[in-house]
Amino acid sequence: MKKAVVLLSGGLDSATVLAIARDQGFQCYALSVDYGQRHRSELEAARKVAQSLHSHAHQIIRLDLTAFGGSALTDRTMEIPTSGEKTEIPVTYVPARNTIMLSLALAWAETLQSQDIFVGVNAVDYSGYPDCRPEYIQAFEQMANLATKAGVEGKKLNIHVPLMHLSKKEIIQAGLALGVDYGLTVSCYQADEMGRACGICDSCRIRKAGFAAAGVSDSTCYRLRSV
Repeated sequence: MKKAVVLLSGGLDSATVLAIARDQGFQCYALSVDYGQRHRSELEAARKVAQSLHSHAHQIIRLDLTAFGGSALTDRTMEIPTSGEKTEIPVTYVPARNTIMLSLALAWAETLQSQDIFVGVNAVDYSGYPDCRPEYIQAFEQMANLATKAGVEGKKLNIHVPLMHLSKKEIIQAGLALGVDYGLTVSCYQADEMGRACGICDSCRIRKAGFAAAGVSDSTCYRLRSV
């Protein structure tokens, strides 16, 4: 089996990507990053998802981005937006997060002699982060093939983004067809230590709308029953 490194946050999208990579016949090495995110329960969710979807291995790398701050996800003095008001790039954007995570995945992939990395970025139902756009992924893939021993030796690295042009409804439908248990996942930006979602942050709104559009029961555990 070909090996693939799959970035696994513990959220809905990355769980779906892990299931897709596995369905495509890859031996999956799941990689999560503990970067000091305030919704740390997503890391426990990642463990459960990796086990549920039979990852060959799962690593959690610690890299503390709270030293820099600059995001409501890493700086607890900043509030998570809950108004639903759209901004071009919201305060939940974490500077360079996807670049850092993809670089870690690249290092592990080269060590494993893998030419494939899967990541759950999406440019349809998403928060507007610049490092989720197709042109960013294309640029990173080009850089990776210039910067690595494998690339220089002609072993092309491929960044797979199977969710890039799917709506949240389509992502959920694809995951359910592959047996993803979305009740294990945590998407909320301010989930509590038990993984219960607030239901009102941007990530929760997008997730709830996706389940509604798909016409399936929302298995998310919310802190408030009325949400």
